[in-house]
Amino acid sequence: MTVSGYTPFHAKYFANFLTREGIDEADALTQSLSSARVDLNPHQVDAAMFALRSPLSKGVLLADEVGLGKTIEAALVLSQRWWERQRHLLLVVPASLRKQWATELREKFSLPSVILDAKRVKEITLDGRSSPLGRGEGIVILSYEYAARIADELRRVPWNLVVFDEAHKLRNVYKATETSRAAVLKDALAGRQKLLLTATPLQNNLMELFGLITIIDETYFGSEQAFRAEFGGREELASQALLARRLEPICKRTLRRQVQKAGLINYTNRLPKTFDFTPEKLETDLYELMSTYLQRQDTLALGNNGRHLVTLVLRKVLGSSSFAIAHTLDKMLRRLEETQIVNAATLDDIDGFAEEADEWREAGRADEADAVDSRDDYDAEKVDPKQLQAEINELRYYRDLAMSIAANAKGKALLDCLPVVLGEIVSKGGQRKAVIFTESVRTQTYLRELLENNGFRGQTVVLNGSNADKDSNALYKAWLEKHRGTDVVSGSKTADMKAAIVDAFRHDRQILIATESGAEGINLQFCSLLINYDLPWNPQRVEQRIGRCHRYGQKIDVTVINFLNRKNQAEARIHQLLEQKFKLFDGVFGSSDEVLGAIESGVDIERRILDIVQSCRTNDEINAAFDQLQAEFSVEIDEAKKDARNKLLAEMDDKVIERLLGRKDAVNSAIGDFKRALLGLVRAELPEAEFHSNHVQRFDYQGDTWSTEWPEADEKGWRFFRLSDEGLADQLVAQAKGRDLSPAELRFDLASYDGNISSAKALRGQSGWMRAARLRLVTPARTWDEIVCAAITDAGNVVHPEVAERMLQIPASVVGAASVPSDDRLDTIVQERQTEIVGKAHERLGEFLNEEEERLDAWRDDAKVSYDQQIKALTKDANEKKKLARATSHLQAKLELQREAKTLQSRVDDLQHQLYTRLREIDAEREAMLDEIAEKLSLTPEMNDLFTIRWSLV
Repeated sequence: MTVSGYTPFHAKYFANFLTREGIDEADALTQSLSSARVDLNPHQVDAAMFALRSPLSKGVLLADEVGLGKTIEAALVLSQRWWERQRHLLLVVPASLRKQWATELREKFSLPSVILDAKRVKEITLDGRSSPLGRGEGIVILSYEYAARIADELRRVPWNLVVFDEAHKLRNVYKATETSRAAVLKDALAGRQKLLLTATPLQNNLMELFGLITIIDETYFGSEQAFRAEFGGREELASQALLARRLEPICKRTLRRQVQKAGLINYTNRLPKTFDFTPEKLETDLYELMSTYLQRQDTLALGNNGRHLVTLVLRKVLGSSSFAIAHTLDKMLRRLEETQIVNAATLDDIDGFAEEADEWREAGRADEADAVDSRDDYDAEKVDPKQLQAEINELRYYRDLAMSIAANAKGKALLDCLPVVLGEIVSKGGQRKAVIFTESVRTQTYLRELLENNGFRGQTVVLNGSNADKDSNALYKAWLEKHRGTDVVSGSKTADMKAAIVDAFRHDRQILIATESGAEGINLQFCSLLINYDLPWNPQRVEQRIGRCHRYGQKIDVTVINFLNRKNQAEARIHQLLEQKFKLFDGVFGSSDEVLGAIESGVDIERRILDIVQSCRTNDEINAAFDQLQAEFSVEIDEAKKDARNKLLAEMDDKVIERLLGRKDAVNSAIGDFKRALLGLVRAELPEAEFHSNHVQRFDYQGDTWSTEWPEADEKGWRFFRLSDEGLADQLVAQAKGRDLSPAELRFDLASYDGNISSAKALRGQSGWMRAARLRLVTPARTWDEIVCAAITDAGNVVHPEVAERMLQIPASVVGAASVPSDDRLDTIVQERQTEIVGKAHERLGEFLNEEEERLDAWRDDAKVSYDQQIKALTKDANEKKKLARATSHLQAKLELQREAKTLQSRVDDLQHQLYTRLREIDAEREAMLDEIAEKLSLTPEMNDLFTIRWSLV
């Protein structure tokens, strides 16, 4: 007796089904959706499909409200392009977000990336390797500053897609000079498809939105003059409605309330707590002495160039702990004794100093950052030896004073508050865990020792740029052993070390003490207590810290604790600025981002605070300076402007909710079909694989457990079974697709199928013929392909194509070879199915063509508006002159006014002639563009037979 199972014919069908690019929207992203390590929400899938929808699109603006995951939306689009083997992909992001992007792409989508900056390129060159630009080996990630610096190199690469994160940085490009960063990037990357991400595409006026759209398509709104005439500064409902309609194909915005109404996401709040502390006398003395030292302009240790950045970093160290400043002072002292000034190595107690320098470059302070990287020491012969010795003695005194301090009042305040607040978190249903942030590596060591010796022995773990301590290395080795041979291990020691530390914090330890650099890119949504041991002056950095915990998956409100030295007026005012002006510590998920989106650069705020701290000597001076600073950074969100922006860019709630719910069902269905085919491929190609009786999406093979469910796979240490990672699934697909199959007779056994295929029951006891083929629909703009299954019964009845495809999911046994029938009934059915699918494709292509026609018609109208506005203005002036001429009795004045009116009328006539000529030119250009578009949409069907079988169903 032949045992029913999955045959090579099943395998070939499954392999082709898995790698097709279907016409239906839900099919377009299935490969990327099923292989992502993230819980995707329908609005994110909806946004990605919007970006991928038209093959003629020059790009889109994704403007979802803050907190909805635009990073995931863009990563889905990048993943799809990567799967389509379009590998020239560029990401331009703020310097502070580069590592976070690389981590998200690798961990959630298994996408390779390379972060490039001047230092990295220099290292690559010294190693004798060529630049990754244009090689397609990974997604290239650049800061805005570095991208503009290498604009000429970027121009030479045929980028398939360019993503701008925090794209509001470019929104003033319409009024920028040709040498501005925005203008340089716009010019260098013109003609490339673009994806712009920002929650605040316009902050003050509609022209900012115009600027962003020109980054995507210079001609989308015609000229700036036409846009101003039609929409700029106008509040009429008709004008706004027209603009909203014009934006529909290029801009998409979903609101938090829409996602909440659809029941897709529940948001948590931030709950702020402030704990005061009073430093001991020695701590106060140290702070005041060092502060006075840093305010002086004649110090030798700090050098002359890059002094602002150096001073800022030293103030951060000073504000962190006495242990941190003692460590740094010792380095400064040793360098000064050699007549050497502070360099980057001296400042390495601030973890991630290199990233901070890059942020200064991006904020237009490259001179400061470059000066610190290439410090020029003093010529020893030109330094006054008395001044040098006096400063050496001074620094030695400060160092010894710092070293004499055995305990810090802020550390004691932490010990006092931590057990209480942890208890509160547990009472709310949260885990007994806290993440403590500090900017200093030495303070991090102090905090660990302090906590380990006071009730938290064995409960702490640290995360910084190196993690060279014994505990971290032990955790790393244990983690590697646990996940050896799985795709959880990335092969990058830095990334895997972070993963090991976070894993230990999640499962075993209570306290994570992290620096900025260490915490980049990590997700801590299982922790709901965050402590700012020392507080950055840059509000964007504070937001990034809080965003580690206050994010998707957070189950309860996040408590944010700040420590405040009330005796230090500058520190108190900085806290007030961050809390009240930038609203960082309380409110709903993502609400602070609304404010941060209005800030051009957090570095500018940091620099302004430094100026105050450096120049003000009294509390009154400090208060006056901070009052002025708060007034200058006017970033309160105007609710009326916010509502107007949402009305312009977001669709009506009911329409969005209905679409999102429909999208959820369609995506779940498509992914379900995809995973069934993926596991069917395993059953066909790996008959020795043992599937778990209690879970159909899990199997054992060669000593490993594989699962198509990523959370389960990661939590249990199993292998994640998916396509596109060049692993087992891809090998099985290639194996099955490459196999030539001769016609054979298959007996399908419905009783062996674990499930219900009611549509096939009517065919029980019957037999017939089936042919499977892959239909490719090729256009210059894009390619679709579909599986065509044609089946007939011996009685001559045509089997519905969907039923035929369902039959190929039923186990079968190969009975023997088969001779293909001589009649052409199967050919006829295949041809009819091809005609049907081609018709559907033409319908989709027709939609794209209609959109382009509408865009070109609007472009023509824009040109007319621009001329009409000038003609109306001149005609009005001419009429005014004529009216004045008739009213005046003075002959000379009357003649002068008549001459002026005639001149104006001549200009009107010239403009009308120019308008006529320009419209004729535009019509010709429009027709040429439509011909070019039609050529891009010309479709060529290609049919490739997969196999033919004689079938019977028992």
